[in-house]
Amino acid sequence: MGNLADRIEEYLKRILEQTPDGYIILQRSELAGEFDCVPSQINYVLDTRFTVERGYLVESRRGGGGYLRIVRLGLGMEGQYQQIMRQLIGEQLTQVRCNGLVDRLLDEQLVTVREAALIKGILSGGALSGEFTDWNVLRAQLMKSILTTLSRDDLL
Repeated sequence: MGNLADRIEEYLKRILEQTPDGYIILQRSELAGEFDCVPSQINYVLDTRFTVERGYLVESRRGGGGYLRIVRLGLGMEGQYQQIMRQLIGEQLTQVRCNGLVDRLLDEQLVTVREAALIKGILSGGALSGEFTDWNVLRAQLMKSILTTLSRDDLL
């Protein structure tokens, strides 16, 4: 049946496939109880196998009323999201490349004309000015955050 991490991953992916909502909400302690493990093993699986690069967003709240919310990112299911994040954006993103990426999102109808203008405006050189010198790094981080939000299946 594989190791414990493999079984937990498979179980969570199966539940995600069955939900039309694009996300699942679970209790960490209940999940650990179901697999007869400690909650830190659940955390390990989430931290290593349900990452943004792999097409998932994990929101977590600890404590008595705590929960885990795992969101499937639409572009990530076939590896497209990971490719965009690593190859097109990387660690730095110039204004020219940023505008080209936004234009591509618009061409593929992943954003509206208004959303494209908003993204370009926020990430423009004029908006990112001042004494800070790593604007291309900041622009890359912001674009990754925008793409993560755009690809959330639970916000359709």
